[in-house]
Amino acid sequence: MKTFSWAAASDYCLSVAVGIFLLAPFFPGSIALASSHYTTKQLDALASRVGTIYWIAAVENRTPAFFAAPARNADPFSPGDNESFEITELTGQKDKEPYYKVKFDSGKEGYIRPETFLEEINLTILIADPRAEEKKKAAAAAVEEEKRVEWILSRPWSPAVKEAALKRQPVPGFTPTDVRRIFGEPLRISKATGRLTTKGQQAPEERWHYPDGKVFIFYQNLLNRVEAGAGKTP
Repeated sequence: MKTFSWAAASDYCLSVAVGIFLLAPFFPGSIALASSHYTTKQLDALASRVGTIYWIAAVENRTPAFFAAPARNADPFSPGDNESFEITELTGQKDKEPYYKVKFDSGKEGYIRPETFLEEINLTILIADPRAEEKKKAAAAAVEEEKRVEWILSRPWSPAVKEAALKRQPVPGFTPTDVRRIFGEPLRISKATGRLTTKGQQAPEERWHYPDGKVFIFYQNLLNRVEAGAGKTP
């Protein structure tokens, strides 16, 4: 029958701890480094992140701590939510006391311990911009607005009409094409029998409904008036 040995148990625990320590740089965000005594291979793995950009994401109003200098007693600071930064250097490799030197998009520089970085990766430090889709939509909207302005300025309209169009103010007489280029596509279009023309015929009426609740009313393919509506259209 095997007997329990404290010495053997201690050796086993030590071997497991060493194994975790050696694997930590290759599993970012899952295992925190437990020592400052890095091997050359580990330092090379850490240095592979130099030149990479990351993003800050606050979790319960907390962001990771950075330092003003590569020292444990340096003044700490916390970056703002949604800030991005680039790892510009892995300092302290000679003494095997490494710090990531980073530069934020604001221009401010700071330092963070690799083990802290690994603890925060995919938590408060993200590998992708969380606002990428929002920025993409904003960029597309800016391009569309530039096209809208160019189109308005190219029209053979009076300066007053152009100014109104630039400010998205409707002007009677606009065609459906004009309204689309100035105000965008309506949510829906409804049709009804309109008022009598000078020839005694009933002109069809079109109502263009927009998200802000406004209703553009057309007679004979020309904008006649705009009604405020009851509120935003769902």
